[in-house]
This record gives sequence, C-alpha cells and structure tokens, in this order.
Amino acid sequence: MEIIRAEGLSFNYPDQERASLHDLSFTVNEGEFVVLCGPSGCGKTTLLRHLKRELKPVGTCEGAIWYKGQPMDELTAQTAAEDIGMVFQNPEAQIVMDTVWHELAFSMENMGYSPTVMRSRLAEIAGLFGLEPLLYKPVHELSGGQKQLLNLASVLLLRPKLLLLDEPTSQLDPVAAREFIHMLHRLNEEMSMTVIISEHRLEEVFPLADRVLLMEEGSLKAEGTPSELVQRIGHEEQQQHLSYLPTASRLFLALSPPEERAAKKSIPLTVREGKRWLQGRPALLKNDGHEAAVENIVTVTNSIRKEQETLLKCQEVTFRYQKEGPDILSKLSLYLYRNEVLAILGGNGAGKSTLLYLMAGLSKPQRGRITLAKGITAGYLAQNPLLYFSQDTVEEELLHMARYAELSEADAQREIIKLLDIFQLHEVYNSHPLDISGGQQQKVALAMVMLLGPDILLLDEPTKGLDPGAKERLASLLKLLCEEGKSIVLVTHDVEFAAKYATRCAMLFDGGITAEGPPDVFFSANYFYTTVVNRIVRDWLPQALTIEDVT
Repeated sequence: MEIIRAEGLSFNYPDQERASLHDLSFTVNEGEFVVLCGPSGCGKTTLLRHLKRELKPVGTCEGAIWYKGQPMDELTAQTAAEDIGMVFQNPEAQIVMDTVWHELAFSMENMGYSPTVMRSRLAEIAGLFGLEPLLYKPVHELSGGQKQLLNLASVLLLRPKLLLLDEPTSQLDPVAAREFIHMLHRLNEEMSMTVIISEHRLEEVFPLADRVLLMEEGSLKAEGTPSELVQRIGHEEQQQHLSYLPTASRLFLALSPPEERAAKKSIPLTVREGKRWLQGRPALLKNDGHEAAVENIVTVTNSIRKEQETLLKCQEVTFRYQKEGPDILSKLSLYLYRNEVLAILGGNGAGKSTLLYLMAGLSKPQRGRITLAKGITAGYLAQNPLLYFSQDTVEEELLHMARYAELSEADAQREIIKLLDIFQLHEVYNSHPLDISGGQQQKVALAMVMLLGPDILLLDEPTKGLDPGAKERLASLLKLLCEEGKSIVLVTHDVEFAAKYATRCAMLFDGGITAEGPPDVFFSANYFYTTVVNRIVRDWLPQALTIEDVT
C-alpha cells in the first residue's frame, strides 16, 4: 500500500525563474527505505519540506501530494504532526529548549500527552539512544552529533509512520554515522517505519535502500533499486553520476573487464561484497611498490618539516568551558606548517570544534599558548553557515564581506566572480541565503571567508552538505591556496575527503593529539577511521586509500 504519492509536483521559490522542483511524479510504499541523492541545490530539501506540511516553503506550487490516499493539505493538524516526522540537516534549527530533558518533552507537551505517557515514552527512548547521562545537560554543551541524535529521539517520541531525514549524518563521526544509519534500518525493519532520507554519504545507506531516487535540477533523473541504478549508471559511464555510487561499486566498474560489466551480474555494494568479488582476482590489483614507499614518505615528510615555515603553534593547550568542569583539551600540542592541508579527526564531542575556535583566537586557553607567526592572519568557518548571514541576498552577503575586507570595487567583483565559478553559485546569486540548500549555504559561507584573504583557513566540517562534484571543486581550491603559500586546517568527519586531499592527518582523543602523519600511514593503521577502499583491498594493498591508488 502506498503511503506517499506525488503527481506533477512543481515548485518555484518567489522571484526565481528556475523551478526548484519540476514535474515530479513518484510513489513510496509503506515500509520502504528510500534514498534521495543528487547535487546540492537539486531540490532534495525542497521535496522533503513538501512532504512535511508544516514546513512547506512559500512559493508557487503545482501538482499534488497524497498521504495514505488523502490530499496532504486535508490532513488534520494532529495527524500531520504525529504521523510525519522530520530531522533537519542543521541540528541547531530544530532545537528550541534549554536542556535535553525539556527538548525531549517539548513535542509531547504540545500534543497534549499525559505525564504518565510522556515519562514512559521518554524512559524508553532515552534507554535506546543512551541519553540518560545527558538528560539534564544544557543543549548548548552538546556536540553537533549529540544534537542530531537528540533531534531524532524527539521526533520518534511521537511514533511517526513516515520519517523524513535531510542529511542527518553530516555532523556525525564515521562510527556514530554508521550506528545512526543502522538504527534507522532497525526502525524500518522492526517497526516497518517508512524512511525517506536525503544523503551525500551514500556508502552506508545505499545498500540498505529498497529504492533510490536520483534528482538533478529539480527533476527525477533516475530511480530504481540500488543494483538497477548502479548497472544503469555504470553502463552510461557518466562521471557526474558515477560519483554517487558506493565505493565498492565504483571499484568494480573501474577494475572489471567490459564483458563482466556487460554481463549484468550482481554488482558489489558493500565492503563485504567488494572483498568477495576481489578474491580470486588479485591480478586486477597493481602493487607497484606503494607499500614499501610509505616508510620513505615518513622520512621525507619529517625532513621537509624541519625546513617548513611554522605558521601556527599550539603548545601544551588546556581548555575547559566551566571553572569546575572537565578539561575539553589537555596539554595539547600541534603545529601547522606553510603549504599544508591538516585534517583533524576524532569522535563527536572530542573537542575538535573547540580547538578550531581557540586557533581562530575567539577564546583563550586556561593554560598553554596558541601563537601565530608574525604577520599571519586566520579566517574561520564555523560548522553552522547560518551564523554568517545578515543580508537579503547572496549577492549582498558577498559584497558586504568584500567591503569589510576593504577590497576595491574592481578587486571585489573579480574575486566574487571567481568564487561564484568555483562553487557554482551563479544560479542562487540573487536568492535569500535562507532559501537555498544546506550545501549551497555552506559554499556561500566559505566564499565569504575566502574574500578576507587569510593566510590560514580554519574550516569546521567544510564538506558538510556538499555533493561529490562540489567536494572536488573545493579540493582544487584548497590545492591552489596551498600552492600560493597558504595553509588549511579542516576539522572533518569526512574520512574519504581527508584521505584523498589532506597532506597530514591528526587524531584528537582524550583532550590531546594521539596520532598524526601522512594520510596513507595514518588511515592504514586504523580499523574504523579509514576509507572504504582501504577496508576492501587492505589484504592485498595495505596502504591504498582511494580508487586511484588501486587503479
């Protein structure tokens, strides 16, 4: 039985010529696990907001949506609120109360549940999510990942039939993201809860999906089971779509001979399936001495570092938020050198964002020192891009930042045009910053920081909400900046991005840096914090991290 049906759904935001949704028609059956994917700005968030009536955006809408055979607009307020739950991309936008306890109770209070029902449901959900230690904690002290788990728990307290999720794992570390997604899978399997999830991190959700909807420029480009979509995209060999496939599938398409791809046999979607396919085919993997070269990389890196200019020093840094509270950072030491991209990884709540905040000079450590080299400036991009917006259009935001940076009119126009090209923001140049997608907001905020021309870029989750193409363009920009003598520190949960583009990686744990080194050394020594390619081929090529390393 279908739970959602859309027919001829089109939508335009006010004053926008291009439709954000264009003639969408599809159905979702009860109990299905559906994945939405596609480039940033293709309409995924707009579509999800149309499925949650209370969040339907303002604009011109054509077509219709039915929920269980009833027009969406005719649902009672209680049915719409209880039956359809949504978890936003930005956890800050969904939390309204001061403590975890109050936030969990808020939705049930609004629905008029009795105290007995509220306490019973809260006890159950707190146990399931492990929230008991956090119940009386202020919400502002939670990490981004903890806030997202809190949002999911708050939605589930109303026991929805349809769960909508917009990039829910963008602020979770790899282990937490995996647990989060498999919790969704449990809800789908054990409770038959219908799940529609928009994701760029497709490694985990793709194999779990019953169906995948690929969107592009507001239209439905392709749909089908994961295997059907992989076979279709692999046959077409369109690079912009290949990047949306799981790594195991892309590795298969890169290594398998044409006749095997044409045979339309089962294409691997997971690490396990990828390893099974490679067993008995070791000749496909070209070991060109990469593993032996790693020791030389370490030696060369250490010798070069002695000659590199140090731009930033963290020396024995200790920091806590409250006088009697626990240390978030404890005797942490870390150096940043010129011409490098340093990726800092670690679990949710490890203190990564706090460290970046201190590096930016926005707060001072209780003990230890953070110093910048003479004449060096730093630009800081926070995890939440909404903090940077105060104007009515993207154009005004960029021009305002250019004036703040004291750029001449000619220089401002030249730099803005260059950034619009890099981040492909031309189509949203006249849009309100709050009307564009989360990935586009991220790109606009980064462009604003870039206009300041800092020597050091401090980026907190810069790939959050970005599609694979946007990540490639961001990586090209970071490489160009490094060649110009700048350095980048990025706090990230995006292991694949760090492995491919960082020059050095560091692990933050228990308040300090527990490991650091070049990506191939750093990630090949890890079990969970490593790439999908490494997990597939490490028995044959222990140091390989990317498909390029293998092929």
